[in-house]
Amino acid sequence: MPPKQGRATPLDRTAVLAEAVVLADEGGLAAISMRALAARLGVVPMALYKHVADRADLVGGMIDTVVQTYPTPDDDGWQARVRARALAARDAQEQHPWMRAAIDEAERPTLTTLAYMDAVAADFIDDGFSVDLTHYAMHALGHRIWGYSTEAFRSAPAGADDEAAAAMLAAQFPHVASIAMDTAMRNPAGACDERHEFAFGLDLLLDAFARLREAGWVSAVPDASLSRPASPST
Repeated sequence: MPPKQGRATPLDRTAVLAEAVVLADEGGLAAISMRALAARLGVVPMALYKHVADRADLVGGMIDTVVQTYPTPDDDGWQARVRARALAARDAQEQHPWMRAAIDEAERPTLTTLAYMDAVAADFIDDGFSVDLTHYAMHALGHRIWGYSTEAFRSAPAGADDEAAAAMLAAQFPHVASIAMDTAMRNPAGACDERHEFAFGLDLLLDAFARLREAGWVSAVPDASLSRPASPST
Protein backbone atom coordinates (compact mmCIF):
# COMPACT_ATOMS: atom_id res chain seq x y z
CA MET A 1 0.00 0.00 0.00
CA PRO A 2 1.50 3.39 -0.96
CA PRO A 3 2.04 6.09 1.66
CA LYS A 4 -0.95 8.27 2.40
CA GLN A 5 -0.57 11.87 1.19
CA GLY A 6 -1.73 14.12 4.03
CA ARG A 7 -4.66 13.36 6.31
CA ALA A 8 -8.20 14.63 6.23
CA THR A 9 -8.78 13.66 9.87
CA PRO A 10 -6.52 13.89 12.95
CA LEU A 11 -4.54 10.85 14.04
CA ASP A 12 -5.36 8.91 17.17
CA ARG A 13 -3.72 5.89 18.79
CA THR A 14 -6.24 3.47 17.32
CA ALA A 15 -5.53 4.66 13.76
CA VAL A 16 -1.76 4.51 14.31
CA LEU A 17 -1.90 0.96 15.63
CA ALA A 18 -4.30 -0.21 12.92
CA GLU A 19 -1.97 1.06 10.19
CA ALA A 20 1.03 -0.50 11.93
CA VAL A 21 -0.73 -3.88 11.90
CA VAL A 22 -1.34 -3.55 8.15
CA LEU A 23 2.29 -2.59 7.58
CA ALA A 24 3.52 -5.60 9.57
CA ASP A 25 1.08 -7.91 7.75
CA GLU A 26 2.69 -6.81 4.48
CA GLY A 27 6.36 -6.66 5.48
CA GLY A 28 6.78 -8.45 8.80
CA LEU A 29 7.87 -6.99 12.11
CA ALA A 30 11.16 -5.82 10.57
CA ALA A 31 9.17 -3.35 8.46
CA ILE A 32 7.95 -1.53 11.56
CA SER A 33 9.71 1.75 12.31
CA MET A 34 8.46 5.18 13.28
CA ARG A 35 9.74 6.60 10.00
CA ALA A 36 8.09 3.94 7.81
CA LEU A 37 4.82 4.18 9.68
CA ALA A 38 4.79 7.98 9.55
CA ALA A 39 5.31 7.83 5.76
CA ARG A 40 2.34 5.47 5.48
CA LEU A 41 0.18 7.84 7.48
CA GLY A 42 1.33 10.94 5.64
CA VAL A 43 2.75 12.65 8.74
CA VAL A 44 6.17 13.48 10.12
CA PRO A 45 7.64 10.87 12.51
CA MET A 46 7.39 13.23 15.50
CA ALA A 47 3.60 13.29 15.09
CA LEU A 48 3.47 9.61 16.09
CA TYR A 49 4.99 10.29 19.50
CA LYS A 50 1.75 11.96 20.57
CA HIS A 51 0.15 8.51 20.38
CA VAL A 52 2.93 5.97 21.04
CA ALA A 53 5.88 6.46 23.37
CA ASP A 54 8.42 4.47 21.35
CA ARG A 55 8.77 1.36 19.20
CA ALA A 56 8.21 -0.96 22.18
CA ASP A 57 4.93 0.82 22.96
CA LEU A 58 3.99 0.63 19.28
CA VAL A 59 4.63 -3.12 19.05
CA GLY A 60 2.83 -3.71 22.34
CA GLY A 61 -0.15 -1.79 21.02
CA MET A 62 -0.09 -3.85 17.82
CA ILE A 63 -0.25 -7.03 19.90
CA ASP A 64 -3.16 -5.54 21.85
CA THR A 65 -4.96 -4.67 18.63
CA VAL A 66 -4.87 -8.31 17.51
CA VAL A 67 -5.59 -9.81 20.95
CA GLN A 68 -8.70 -7.65 21.21
CA THR A 69 -10.09 -9.50 18.18
CA TYR A 70 -9.91 -12.88 19.92
CA PRO A 71 -13.50 -14.14 20.27
CA THR A 72 -14.99 -15.01 23.64
CA PRO A 73 -15.61 -18.78 23.64
CA ASP A 74 -18.98 -20.34 24.42
CA ASP A 75 -19.52 -21.52 27.98
CA ASP A 76 -18.97 -25.22 27.28
CA GLY A 77 -16.70 -26.04 30.22
CA TRP A 78 -13.09 -25.21 30.94
CA GLN A 79 -11.54 -27.64 28.46
CA ALA A 80 -13.58 -26.45 25.50
CA ARG A 81 -13.04 -22.82 26.46
CA VAL A 82 -9.26 -23.05 26.80
CA ARG A 83 -9.04 -25.06 23.58
CA ALA A 84 -11.17 -22.50 21.71
CA ARG A 85 -9.04 -19.63 22.99
CA ALA A 86 -5.78 -21.29 21.92
CA LEU A 87 -7.10 -22.21 18.47
CA ALA A 88 -8.49 -18.69 17.96
CA ALA A 89 -5.06 -17.33 18.85
CA ARG A 90 -3.62 -19.79 16.34
CA ASP A 91 -5.94 -18.38 13.67
CA ALA A 92 -4.70 -14.88 14.52
CA GLN A 93 -1.08 -16.06 14.25
CA GLU A 94 -1.78 -17.36 10.76
CA GLN A 95 -3.43 -14.09 9.76
CA HIS A 96 -0.67 -11.98 11.34
CA PRO A 97 2.58 -14.02 11.12
CA TRP A 98 4.58 -11.22 12.79
CA MET A 99 2.72 -11.78 16.09
CA ARG A 100 5.05 -14.55 17.19
CA ALA A 101 8.14 -12.37 16.87
CA ALA A 102 6.31 -9.46 18.50
CA ILE A 103 5.30 -11.51 21.53
CA ASP A 104 8.81 -12.95 21.84
CA GLU A 105 10.21 -9.41 21.64
CA ALA A 106 7.89 -7.94 24.27
CA GLU A 107 9.48 -7.58 27.71
CA ARG A 108 6.32 -6.89 29.72
CA PRO A 109 2.64 -7.77 29.35
CA THR A 110 0.21 -4.97 28.63
CA LEU A 111 -3.15 -4.54 30.36
CA THR A 112 -4.81 -6.18 27.35
CA THR A 113 -2.53 -9.22 27.39
CA LEU A 114 -2.89 -9.50 31.17
CA ALA A 115 -6.68 -9.47 30.73
CA TYR A 116 -6.42 -12.32 28.22
CA MET A 117 -4.16 -14.34 30.53
CA ASP A 118 -6.58 -13.68 33.38
CA ALA A 119 -9.45 -14.98 31.25
CA VAL A 120 -7.56 -18.21 30.51
CA ALA A 121 -6.76 -18.65 34.20
CA ALA A 122 -10.42 -18.01 35.04
CA ASP A 123 -11.46 -20.84 32.70
CA PHE A 124 -9.60 -23.21 35.05
CA ILE A 125 -10.28 -21.64 38.44
CA ASP A 126 -13.98 -20.93 37.86
CA ASP A 127 -14.45 -24.59 36.93
CA GLY A 128 -12.94 -25.90 40.15
CA PHE A 129 -9.20 -26.05 39.49
CA SER A 130 -6.98 -25.06 42.38
CA VAL A 131 -4.90 -21.93 41.98
CA ASP A 132 -1.85 -24.17 42.42
CA LEU A 133 -2.73 -26.48 39.49
CA THR A 134 -3.85 -23.52 37.39
CA HIS A 135 -0.44 -21.90 37.90
CA TYR A 136 1.36 -25.00 36.64
CA ALA A 137 -1.11 -25.52 33.81
CA MET A 138 -0.52 -21.98 32.57
CA HIS A 139 3.24 -22.62 32.55
CA ALA A 140 2.78 -25.93 30.73
CA LEU A 141 0.60 -24.28 28.08
CA GLY A 142 3.20 -21.54 27.66
CA HIS A 143 3.02 -19.91 24.25
CA ARG A 144 0.14 -22.15 23.22
CA ILE A 145 -2.33 -19.67 24.71
CA TRP A 146 -0.94 -17.21 22.13
CA GLY A 147 -1.36 -19.68 19.29
CA TYR A 148 2.10 -21.18 18.85
CA SER A 149 4.62 -23.48 20.48
CA THR A 150 8.33 -22.88 20.58
CA GLU A 151 10.49 -25.43 18.79
CA ALA A 152 14.21 -25.44 18.09
CA PHE A 153 15.71 -25.63 14.59
CA ARG A 154 12.68 -24.64 12.53
CA SER A 155 14.60 -25.01 9.23
CA ALA A 156 15.66 -28.24 7.56
CA PRO A 157 19.29 -29.34 8.03
CA ALA A 158 21.87 -28.03 5.60
CA GLY A 159 22.02 -30.19 2.47
CA ALA A 160 18.51 -31.60 2.89
CA ASP A 161 17.51 -30.23 -0.51
CA ASP A 162 20.39 -32.02 -2.26
CA GLU A 163 19.61 -35.64 -3.17
CA ALA A 164 23.06 -37.05 -2.37
CA ALA A 165 23.40 -35.09 0.85
CA ALA A 166 19.88 -36.04 1.89
CA ALA A 167 20.68 -39.73 1.35
CA MET A 168 23.78 -39.38 3.52
CA LEU A 169 21.76 -37.65 6.25
CA ALA A 170 19.15 -40.43 6.10
CA ALA A 171 21.85 -43.07 6.53
CA GLN A 172 23.29 -41.25 9.56
CA PHE A 173 19.96 -40.37 11.16
CA PRO A 174 17.52 -43.09 10.08
CA HIS A 175 14.82 -42.41 12.67
CA VAL A 176 14.57 -38.72 11.85
CA ALA A 177 14.51 -39.66 8.16
CA SER A 178 11.72 -42.21 8.70
CA ILE A 179 9.59 -39.55 10.39
CA ALA A 180 10.19 -37.15 7.51
CA MET A 181 9.31 -39.83 4.93
CA ASP A 182 6.15 -40.84 6.77
CA THR A 183 5.09 -37.19 7.04
CA ALA A 184 5.63 -36.67 3.31
CA MET A 185 3.53 -39.75 2.56
CA ARG A 186 0.65 -38.70 4.83
CA ASN A 187 0.60 -35.03 3.90
CA PRO A 188 0.25 -34.13 0.22
CA ALA A 189 2.14 -30.90 0.89
CA GLY A 190 5.10 -32.96 2.04
CA ALA A 191 5.54 -30.98 5.24
CA CYS A 192 4.41 -31.05 8.83
CA ASP A 193 0.79 -30.12 9.41
CA GLU A 194 1.55 -27.50 12.02
CA ARG A 195 -2.07 -26.77 12.87
CA HIS A 196 -2.89 -30.41 13.61
CA GLU A 197 0.36 -30.83 15.54
CA PHE A 198 -0.49 -27.74 17.58
CA ALA A 199 -3.96 -29.09 18.40
CA PHE A 200 -2.49 -32.53 19.22
CA GLY A 201 -0.11 -31.08 21.81
CA LEU A 202 -2.83 -28.81 23.20
CA ASP A 203 -5.27 -31.70 23.64
CA LEU A 204 -2.64 -33.85 25.36
CA LEU A 205 -2.05 -31.09 27.89
CA LEU A 206 -5.74 -30.43 28.50
CA ASP A 207 -6.44 -34.13 29.06
CA ALA A 208 -3.50 -34.31 31.46
CA PHE A 209 -4.78 -31.31 33.43
CA ALA A 210 -8.17 -33.02 33.80
CA ARG A 211 -6.56 -36.18 35.16
CA LEU A 212 -4.39 -34.20 37.57
CA ARG A 213 -7.42 -32.36 38.94
CA GLU A 214 -9.26 -35.65 39.48
CA ALA A 215 -6.23 -37.03 41.30
CA GLY A 216 -6.06 -34.01 43.65
CA TRP A 217 -2.62 -32.96 42.42
CA VAL A 218 -0.65 -30.40 44.43
CA SER A 219 2.76 -28.98 43.66
CA ALA A 220 5.80 -30.29 45.50
CA VAL A 221 7.32 -28.28 48.33
CA PRO A 222 10.37 -26.53 46.88
CA ASP A 223 13.66 -28.15 47.84
CA ALA A 224 15.62 -25.36 49.53
CA SER A 225 18.86 -27.19 48.81
CA LEU A 226 18.37 -26.65 45.08
CA SER A 227 18.66 -22.88 45.48
CA ARG A 228 21.30 -22.89 48.20
CA PRO A 229 24.82 -21.94 47.03
CA ALA A 230 27.21 -24.87 47.04
CA SER A 231 29.63 -24.95 49.93
CA PRO A 232 33.23 -24.27 48.95
CA SER A 233 35.40 -27.38 48.89
CA THR A 234 37.77 -27.82 51.74
